[in-house]
Amino acid sequence: MRVGSFVLAAQFPGQGQGEALHRAVRSAEVAEEAGLDAVWLAEHHFVPYGTCPSAVTLAALLLGRTRRLRVGTAVSVLPTAHPVALGEQAALLHLTSGGRFSLGVGRGGPWVDLEVFGAGLAAYEEGFPDSLDLLLRWLREPAVGAAGERYRFRQVPVVPRPAEALTDAAGPEVVVACTSPASVRLAAERGLPMLLGMHIGDEEKAAMVALWQRHARAAGRPAGEIRDAGHVSAGVCQIADRRTDATETLTKAMPGWLRQGLGAHVTVDGRPRRMRDPLAYTELLCGLHPVGTPRLCADRLTATSERTGVTRFALLTEGSGDLAATEENVRRLGTEVLPQLR
Repeated sequence: MRVGSFVLAAQFPGQGQGEALHRAVRSAEVAEEAGLDAVWLAEHHFVPYGTCPSAVTLAALLLGRTRRLRVGTAVSVLPTAHPVALGEQAALLHLTSGGRFSLGVGRGGPWVDLEVFGAGLAAYEEGFPDSLDLLLRWLREPAVGAAGERYRFRQVPVVPRPAEALTDAAGPEVVVACTSPASVRLAAERGLPMLLGMHIGDEEKAAMVALWQRHARAAGRPAGEIRDAGHVSAGVCQIADRRTDATETLTKAMPGWLRQGLGAHVTVDGRPRRMRDPLAYTELLCGLHPVGTPRLCADRLTATSERTGVTRFALLTEGSGDLAATEENVRRLGTEVLPQLR
């Protein structure tokens, strides 16, 4: 079992954006000091829900500041990025970090981002599979051309080639955020592990893993690849000496951030959207994930792994909104929870 932190660079009410980004960077540095396996970086545009607009850029900074920690994007939004540009960045980080970079990609949402970056709604609704396949070709082949509807260019050499300097012939790891049966099938047929959201529980995650395995077998993926797929489960973690104290920390801080952050999303086509009740959502997360004493947190992670087959975790540790409290939370995760998992 490998445990990492999930970094949103969340801007809580009353905070500046620089403060949110500083907390994100510092919590990642503490994650390495505390012995965590990885940090996973979220990407958002134009909303205080998360103030990092480029997960690969922040990943580059953190790879330079750490020596052991794996750094991944969770996720880079593929419809608003050119797959070749993202592939070049991923190859660069893979090679210069000694293979410590993971590229998580996702479809994102029907947000105004599609208008700002010129992608259009079709890139979100229909274009994700083609963009993903072009990205994978760039990471695996020596030269790539394209003749699709959205991307059309002559064959060009891949520079730098992500597999050239390392024994990993496949280049950097690619993980796909999955929220629907269609995205599960997309990932499975390509043999790519899933990133599963924090809003669902063990039963639904187990069903998605089972569905992934069925599609992977039907697509003829190797048995070892299916058995060893390193799916990642996103969640929330807050540690305290009493579970009530951990829950109180999150229910005091997170609803205001969620109300402000999620409420700022604007759809590209004016479609209506329904926002979760922030307090009810916070309480749901506290019930689903490791929130409580170190022993409870270790038991919850172990139970989730046993029920779902998921072996990697990306845990949001900044739910207090406070820098010092976040640092303490990360340290306790590393020093008081991880030893119980081993």
